[in-house]
Amino acid sequence: MNFIHIFFIMIVRLYQFFISPFIGKNCRYIPSCSEYMILSIKKYNILKAIWITIIRIMKCNPWGKSGYDPI
Repeated sequence: MNFIHIFFIMIVRLYQFFISPFIGKNCRYIPSCSEYMILSIKKYNILKAIWITIIRIMKCNPWGKSGYDPI
């Protein structure tokens, strides 16, 4: 992993530790969207990771599915 990957993972980790606890456990999917982002950064390049995470977040709606949703 290069600096860009590590930088984005650190941003997501900061969100997980400082913002997410105040929002609560509202995720419909396993893994959570933030964990999904980290896994996708490790597997793909940054642009693809951001793109598939945006698609994942858009699927999270009252009419969407829930449960296990791997990368």
